[in-house]
Amino acid sequence: MAFLSVVLDALPTTVCRKIVVMICSLMVSLYFLYYLTDLCHTISSPGRGSEENDLAGDFGGWQALRRKRLLQKLGYLNGELPDEYFRELRLRLQSVSVKQQERTGRSLAANPLSFSEDGVRKLPQAIVIGVKKGGTRALLEFVRVHPDIRAVGEEPHFFDRHYDKGLRWYRNRMPKTLDGQVTMEKTPSYFVTKEAAARIYAMSKDAKLILVVRDPVTRAISDYTQALSKKPNIPSFESLVFKNRTSGLIDTSWNAIQIGIYAKHLENWLLYFPMGQILFVSGERLITDPAGELGKVQDFLGLKRIITDKHFYFNKTKGFLCLKKPEGSSKPHCLGKTKGRTHPNIDPEIIRRLRDFYRPFNMKFYQMTGQNFGWDN
Repeated sequence: MAFLSVVLDALPTTVCRKIVVMICSLMVSLYFLYYLTDLCHTISSPGRGSEENDLAGDFGGWQALRRKRLLQKLGYLNGELPDEYFRELRLRLQSVSVKQQERTGRSLAANPLSFSEDGVRKLPQAIVIGVKKGGTRALLEFVRVHPDIRAVGEEPHFFDRHYDKGLRWYRNRMPKTLDGQVTMEKTPSYFVTKEAAARIYAMSKDAKLILVVRDPVTRAISDYTQALSKKPNIPSFESLVFKNRTSGLIDTSWNAIQIGIYAKHLENWLLYFPMGQILFVSGERLITDPAGELGKVQDFLGLKRIITDKHFYFNKTKGFLCLKKPEGSSKPHCLGKTKGRTHPNIDPEIIRRLRDFYRPFNMKFYQMTGQNFGWDN
């Protein structure tokens, strides 16, 4: 300090005043800077604070402006994401694993896979779940006449054989549909596949199910006839029906017999779907009165009754009604040569025993569905 006093005394008065003013100004500036720093720490951050203030509003506006500029650099001139972006985003969200879909039970039935002017691919809203040799192919061919129904021709077998491939693979098998059209598929083996009901429910708990049933005895013989056409050397029908011909005990492990126990399989489906979501179609009436059965199908799907008697004619060669104009064709069409095969002659006693075996199951099925299909008359 003594040294500073000596220096100041040696300087002129004007210079000393200037130095003092500079020192004071510097101290005031430092104090003001310190005050501002402390003030910033006491103000709520827009990212952390709970109050809505002007700073938070400014920060939100800054974020929006920055986002817009970044999008413009990426080529989006308006600074907004186009519809295609959100479509791709939805596709990514839809690519979650099937197991996750099972856990959440979320429905993807209305979500499209691909977009185009001629429609989108959707998961089916209606599924023909069975039964094998009950008339499912006839039903599918007939129902495709309706302009508001789009059905895949081949059987996807997703819920019984290809479930590990995921919903995206399944959806890609479906035809493209427009607004208001119903997407449909049929795989008869679903009805007897224990896991199928839960898997379909995981996809869409609102799915509409169609079950085509037929006299289980006739169905079993038809099933055997089909197998015989592929493998002529298989054992006789009689030897496959019984575990022991003498005791007359029916072999329920044979798939042809097992399928016809409709009440047993239906119990599994009713664990997941209410009766109102299942339509039961008579395989017999589908042959004798296809328009009548198709009327029920159209009502069940919430569609206008367009398929009527005028769409069918009786084919003397086939012995049943055929379509006059099927989908995509202007020519009459009957089901292929694999349909309506001549059944082998079966011992009437064996047929009687089979009818006795199925009778209690049929009675239970009638009670469950509220319909008498007349198989025991």
